[in-house]
Amino acid sequence: MINYLYDCYRILYKVYSEKTYIKQAIEKTDIEESNRALTVKTCYGTIDKDIELSFYLDILTDKTPKLAIRTILKISMYAIKYLGKHDYAIIKNAVELTKKLGKSGASGFVNAILRKFAKTEFELPKEEVKFLSVKYSYPEFMVKELLKDYGREKTEKILSVLEPKTCLSFYSVNGEEYLKDHNIIYEKTPFDNVYFAKNFVRNSDYDKGIYTFQSIGSVAICDVISPCENLLDCCAAPGGKSVRLSYKCDKVLSFDVHEHRVKLIEEYAERMGRENIEVSVKDSSVYDESLEKKFDSVLCDAPCSGSGVVFENPDIKLNRTESSLNELNELQLKILKTVSNYVKVGGNLYYSTCSIFDRENLSIINKFMSVVKGFEICKIDNKLNAKEKNGTLTFLPDDSLGAGFFVAKLKRIF
Repeated sequence: MINYLYDCYRILYKVYSEKTYIKQAIEKTDIEESNRALTVKTCYGTIDKDIELSFYLDILTDKTPKLAIRTILKISMYAIKYLGKHDYAIIKNAVELTKKLGKSGASGFVNAILRKFAKTEFELPKEEVKFLSVKYSYPEFMVKELLKDYGREKTEKILSVLEPKTCLSFYSVNGEEYLKDHNIIYEKTPFDNVYFAKNFVRNSDYDKGIYTFQSIGSVAICDVISPCENLLDCCAAPGGKSVRLSYKCDKVLSFDVHEHRVKLIEEYAERMGRENIEVSVKDSSVYDESLEKKFDSVLCDAPCSGSGVVFENPDIKLNRTESSLNELNELQLKILKTVSNYVKVGGNLYYSTCSIFDRENLSIINKFMSVVKGFEICKIDNKLNAKEKNGTLTFLPDDSLGAGFFVAKLKRIF
């Protein structure tokens, strides 16, 4: 078991110390294949419950342990509480790992803290925001935003959404037949050839473009967009929406500001065999006169907090702050205003995020409409259950099959 804990430690130390995204940390770490599923589950779970585990550590320790020891303790506490592992086995291996890392002097401390953790019944904070923050392991600023936008009852429903379902999109084959042939337990979605699959393990057919992974919310955004001849996807990485939209639009131009992320779009399009997608490195917040009124449709899937997909990407909880949210709001409005110039008269501008905070969604649309003339909000129909307000749609995780997204459709009238 020490190898399993060691692999978890090596992955999570990168996340905590280098701010590496957990997906990248896993990809870059050579881990024991026989324990891969358990290792990945433990790493994601430890990050997901980081705020709760930090709360326990604050109670159990007089001062915050150094990062290496803190990481060992969090992994071990998660394994004991959420994986049902025998505490004596986890404690024994955590002590051995501490020694293996050359920190024998802290082995007694690790032993004592974990023994105390296994026997302690913790009382959660009484104050509403702190209580919800610890109970659901969400940053306090996110809890405050949700309470402001949705109230206590709805906030708890949103926060209590558990692990996301694996969502598969098929293009070149009948997905239902494929899943049946491979004895995969599946569930239909409201969208054609898109399914939730249980215990699905990626195989070589992924590399052949037989299927791809795409969240149900991302599929729902694409469903809103009308077929057209010429579409700009201006914040496109990693490319899932560009690929899906390439089946309903004749030409797709995909931008991203970072070269390495543009490469992700190119690789995605190549894997799926899509030849009508052109990719370019471009900062969508900077106006380009050559693109003025060139597109039938523009999709602005803006950079956002990711508050609607936290359960899929738990490291969002570590990397987002209230100040970063303020910066995002400025960027979102700036990008939307800039790319609105690229829409033809009679064409459509779509604004979407994977956030469920009003300040990133309808508030941005209202600000845009107050300063940019020539657009009107269009009513949207969608197959996925959503909260409609002023013509816009908000998909909430507890209502929309796990999706946490927002979309608005604006028509250019002059």
